[in-house]
Amino acid sequence: MKKHYLIWLVSIAILCCTPEAKSAEKAIKANDTAVRYTGRTQIQPDGSVTFDWVGTYLETRFTGGALSLKITETGTSYYNVFVDGTLHRVVKVCGTDTLINFVSGVNRKMHSLRIQKRTEGEFGNTTIHQFLLASSGDLQEEPKVRTRHIEFIGNSLTCGYGAEGKNRDEPFRLETENCNLSFSTITARYFDADYSLLAHSGKGAVRNYGDSVRVSAVTMKNKMLQTFDEGSTQQWNFTDYHPDLVVINLGTNDFSLEPQPYKSEFIESYTQMLKQLRQHYGNIPILCIYCCTVPAPVYSFYEAAVDAMNDPNIFLLKMKNDLLNDTTDLGAVWHPNYNGHRKMAMNIIPYISTIMGWELSRKTIE
Repeated sequence: MKKHYLIWLVSIAILCCTPEAKSAEKAIKANDTAVRYTGRTQIQPDGSVTFDWVGTYLETRFTGGALSLKITETGTSYYNVFVDGTLHRVVKVCGTDTLINFVSGVNRKMHSLRIQKRTEGEFGNTTIHQFLLASSGDLQEEPKVRTRHIEFIGNSLTCGYGAEGKNRDEPFRLETENCNLSFSTITARYFDADYSLLAHSGKGAVRNYGDSVRVSAVTMKNKMLQTFDEGSTQQWNFTDYHPDLVVINLGTNDFSLEPQPYKSEFIESYTQMLKQLRQHYGNIPILCIYCCTVPAPVYSFYEAAVDAMNDPNIFLLKMKNDLLNDTTDLGAVWHPNYNGHRKMAMNIIPYISTIMGWELSRKTIE
């Protein structure tokens, strides 16, 4: 297991809303061509870049030994910062037009950089205004281009909710959410694929967690169409990227508590999601997950929804309900920890290999 994925074993520096002691000297706009964003973003007229979906990330290369961001945050967001593929630090972002150091203490040579939003949109929307480097520093485009892209649509499991929690009885804290430890990003890493996460804790396909009605007003079938998770219903331009595969993991919240949706209501909502994906992405493979955390025996609901589509490129994978150990595989609030997420990924990866024709390798699933 590599140290940059086992984050709790790494010495992490968390910085919040604190201006740098020494100002950087070169400013580069957030939308510079040397910076590659993956996920749903919006470029502002002044060149700033705004986003809120969990897992959104940017990649570039830099020189000069240090890098800061001029950034605005509506709430609080946490970011994983990877330098040359290794976790450099976790940064806590809050405040308006704040200058925050993301990288320091490295040599002035060329380094690869990935900055990943590890927390959900409901906790904060981020706008990056500028990158600031030493006067001798610069940004250069990352030459490596991935040829695969997986889009994940889901709930708290896809987000990595509580993944860094020490035990199942620990309450949720924002700093323990880490999408980089989720089955979704583990799966994408294994296949060396780009990914986008359209995920929101507590949301379902037809009913959200704890709702008083069987059919909620706004679920993931609505959210999946939006540029932002929260604060705006602006519709996403689906021509901006085209995934090779969509993985849907929903249902845990739909059936968590009474009143549970009727079979007909679930089928109607789930098939609507599938039809929306067909409309926007064409005939790409779609993998529907019947997750090990679905609390009710409703597998037939999923079968009926998939059968109703009569589409040979829509697949259904049933994960065993006893897949996770209910102590050692759980983090905060009874959600999977990294070990639990690895087990989920180990079940999903072979199936994706089959339906996509992506060969399995000897690499570790991490």
